[in-house]
Amino acid sequence: MNASLFCMAIFSVTLNAVAQIALRKTMLTLGALPSSLITAFSFLTNLIGNFWFLGGMLCYAVSIGAWMIVLSKAEVSAAYPLLSIGYLITAAIGYFFLGEHVNTTRLIGIGIICIGIVVISRSA
Repeated sequence: MNASLFCMAIFSVTLNAVAQIALRKTMLTLGALPSSLITAFSFLTNLIGNFWFLGGMLCYAVSIGAWMIVLSKAEVSAAYPLLSIGYLITAAIGYFFLGEHVNTTRLIGIGIICIGIVVISRSA
């Protein structure tokens, strides 16, 4: 995988991670899912007009387009493991942007995943 294709993959993964953060912000903004049909309509109306939700969906759409470019030029068995970088990106954004707690055990797990990505990338 050449450098430009690798960058496109990282771009796609980053957008996917940003979409996850945006959806988390959506739910923090809107609150719990509705428990009845009466409140479901109001929830859906608020959801459709929510900035974070719309931004997250846009990030997903662009991410899918970028990922299709990656898959048009790289073997899926080499490209797909790069999606695991999303764990690192979402943990960092969650920590710095949402104030989420990232403990040592989670960091060790993410480190193991990153080591696995390096091992797989060397086989391609």
